[in-house]
Amino acid sequence: MQAILLLAHKEMPLIKELTQKLSKSFEIYIHFDTKMQLSAADEAFLKEHKIHYISEVKVNWGSWSIGEATVRLMRLALKNPAISYFHIISGQDWVAANVEELYQHFENDSKIYLVYEKAAEVKKNGEPIIWWQKYYFNYDRVNRRSTFGKIYHRLLISTQTLLRVDKFKRLGIKEEIYAGANWADLPRDTVEYCLEYLDSHPKFLQMLKTGCFSDEFWMQTIICNEPRFKERLINGNYRYIKWEEKHGSYPAILDEENLAEIQQGDYFFIRKVEAKHSSELLRQLDRINKN
Repeated sequence: MQAILLLAHKEMPLIKELTQKLSKSFEIYIHFDTKMQLSAADEAFLKEHKIHYISEVKVNWGSWSIGEATVRLMRLALKNPAISYFHIISGQDWVAANVEELYQHFENDSKIYLVYEKAAEVKKNGEPIIWWQKYYFNYDRVNRRSTFGKIYHRLLISTQTLLRVDKFKRLGIKEEIYAGANWADLPRDTVEYCLEYLDSHPKFLQMLKTGCFSDEFWMQTIICNEPRFKERLINGNYRYIKWEEKHGSYPAILDEENLAEIQQGDYFFIRKVEAKHSSELLRQLDRINKN
């Protein structure tokens, strides 16, 4: 048995349509951002389709809250001993393959599909991303996307660089720090190990809680530092993401113009989608894949 772990914060009609397709083959577990209000009809739908769901974390962009919601979904899904494989997606994803073929592809698969790179070797927006864990941030309280949040971020970086802050030294963090996407496909033993590691390394968890974009660091750092996973680790995740601005979003909100490129690649999921701009693309994908 395989599970879809879905992190949702908006677009309930699309989430319903997507989970209705996936639930024919997969067990579905959803975490709804606490800012997202579910109606009685929404809850009735989830119950009818036997979809497991929780709403426990107020999710803020740039904070550990996204990772925390993922952890809670993992703990919930692990209660079912029959689940052997886990797929982490967002509520703005869509399936880009035939659902049954997707399920069969990962059946009896022990490989770990995860995008990763050494954080010390990467810069984004002109700043080394290793700073996002080395320095202290509090984006559970400050809106990182606001104008104030952008200025505040620069001030935090500048001040802590000047003061030579080193959270790694203060917390005794010895691991090589890796980063990548939160979206991954993981066998059960890998998920269990990630949670066991968090539970037994409180200072590592403290690093994440006081970091920036920590959801993009935690699994990569835990998994890439464990030698027994090395031969099973694939640097990729079968997701189509367009890293450009489109329809007011970065990464892009996809539309039918992206169909040809999606078909040319080896993708199981695409993101990001919205009903307003993506409906025709989703209709064509469903027709092609017979979902």
